[in-house]
Amino acid sequence: MARSFVIKIHVTLNRVPVIVLLSMATFILLDTGCTGPPVKPGEPDETIVYPPPPAMPRIQYLTSFSSSEEFCDPQSRFNRFVFGEEDPMPIIKPYGITIHGTKIYICDTGLGGLEVLDLGDRSFAYFKPGGLGQLQFPLNCAVDDMGYLYVADGNRKQVVVFDANLQYVDAITLENSAKPTDVEVNDSLLLVAAMDDHSIHVYDKSSLEFRRRIPEAGIPAPIRLYQPANLVLIDSLLMVSDIGGCRVALFSQGGTALSSFGKPGRGFGDFTRPKGIAADRQGNIYVVDAAFENIQIFNPEGDLLMNFGGTYSGPGGMWLPAAVAIDYENLEHFRDYVNERYHLEYLVFVTNQYGPDRVSVYGYIGPTE
Repeated sequence: MARSFVIKIHVTLNRVPVIVLLSMATFILLDTGCTGPPVKPGEPDETIVYPPPPAMPRIQYLTSFSSSEEFCDPQSRFNRFVFGEEDPMPIIKPYGITIHGTKIYICDTGLGGLEVLDLGDRSFAYFKPGGLGQLQFPLNCAVDDMGYLYVADGNRKQVVVFDANLQYVDAITLENSAKPTDVEVNDSLLLVAAMDDHSIHVYDKSSLEFRRRIPEAGIPAPIRLYQPANLVLIDSLLMVSDIGGCRVALFSQGGTALSSFGKPGRGFGDFTRPKGIAADRQGNIYVVDAAFENIQIFNPEGDLLMNFGGTYSGPGGMWLPAAVAIDYENLEHFRDYVNERYHLEYLVFVTNQYGPDRVSVYGYIGPTE
């Protein structure tokens, strides 16, 4: 049976002492933590869209966050009065980002660990494991259907595996002691971008045993990988951003070379430093270019559709972007940011290694009917 408590707080109003009586039920209600959107939506006249008018907008910048203080609602005045100020937890130098359910996993090379954010309860936590699971330079990560977390650590030259409770499970040392830069996982396979081995390493997910390279070493292939940086696996299609080749290469899950697009240059559709890569449900491909400081969107055939972002001069811009993730599951947490003229189809998260907006959130939008 619940018991009732009364808290006496002595305060002074206009030099007159006053005793404030609060029931424990009221105290608990005021200490519920973070609720509502991470930050307040902008005014309608501050709407930032790409491409700009008079073209039909397809991407809207929604919001950004760089610390626990921005991701969560500020503490209530009452909580600050009772408990004192809490130091915000900054996102230091984010690189990879993965969305799984309501959780956002951010690899932070400056932290030497990850930030784990939960949109469901607005929690924000650092993940810095010790012992055998200690991370040094986490670049990118993936989460499987069981909630297992796989982290590509460039300094350890391993993929470190944690279970759904973030307990250390195992670590994979790549063939030839190659440096892993990204990791993807499906029901049966674990795929790792091995930049200095010029290939994608494929492992059995259950046994963590090495299976093959893509493309196979020593076998002539129509598409060569120079410095594979990031990868995404959609159904049976493997897409790889090749920073050394300034292009995107497409393979089957089995390793058959299919096609590639892009070339070195500074024109539309060209690349200089392609990094993060993602794909939507229509097969459109999003590619981060750290030199252009933007994202270019291509159709499945590799034709340029549009770009957004650009060198940072204010909200919506990018400052050394590294990774991109697309999410269809958490739209309700960001609909309040969308201009009423448009409806939100999915979310696009982008990490910036520098600047005031460490994680920017964009929305793919369509006109309201």
